Amino acid sequence: MGIRSDLVSAAMLLTRLPVRGTPTPRAAQAAWAWPLMGAVVGLPAGLLGMGVAAMGLPGGLAAAATLAALVVLTGALHEDGLADVADGFWGGFTPERRLEIMRDSRIGAYGVIALVLSLLARWLLLETALSQGNLLGAALVAGLVSRAPMAVLMTWLPPARQDGLAQGTGTPSRLSVSIGLGLAGAALLTQGLPHALLGATLAAIGAAGVSILARRKIGGHTGDVLGTCQQICEIAVLAALVAR
Repeated sequence: MGIRSDLVSAAMLLTRLPVRGTPTPRAAQAAWAWPLMGAVVGLPAGLLGMGVAAMGLPGGLAAAATLAALVVLTGALHEDGLADVADGFWGGFTPERRLEIMRDSRIGAYGVIALVLSLLARWLLLETALSQGNLLGAALVAGLVSRAPMAVLMTWLPPARQDGLAQGTGTPSRLSVSIGLGLAGAALLTQGLPHALLGATLAAIGAAGVSILARRKIGGHTGDVLGTCQQICEIAVLAALVAR
């Protein structure tokens, strides 16, 4: 298996894009390519938002179009994870019950609240990026950078289930994690050193927070936890990029 197989694996796992080819046997082997998939969905989403703005439509609508494209291109994969984690972590009183709730396809009050807050925060930050003339850069960089910490979490925490997606995905190698973080760092530097440092700091704090919470609540990571990490880190990076 090589680079092409890793890219196919990453696209199949993290996007709803039609791809052909043979993926790597264990998805975690392709963790270095996860940030690239963030750029793959962030680029067209940002371009769509810029196109809407170029038609003279309100900035809020352009930001909403960008956000909608991000959700569609990923199949709401990470948003679903965030909702499941919110419901499970705060709806159950034992690790077993929390994991049971997280596996339930129904969404509860905590999940709805988490989704609304995430969408609202990203919409506001994308609108701000548009007003600063950096919607495309923000969507692309935040999308790329926010996928790198997912692999880090998989090395920090054991799988919380023995039969879940996270268990079957495997554990990324140190080299794969390092390449992903390198890609994230390079992407951040395109936005200037101050924004890069702030973005890296906020993303690290967000990932560490999710990791600590997951360890305390369920003893490890799941696919939903990784999705939550992505959402928190995306918000963190967007916030850093629009900070003045």
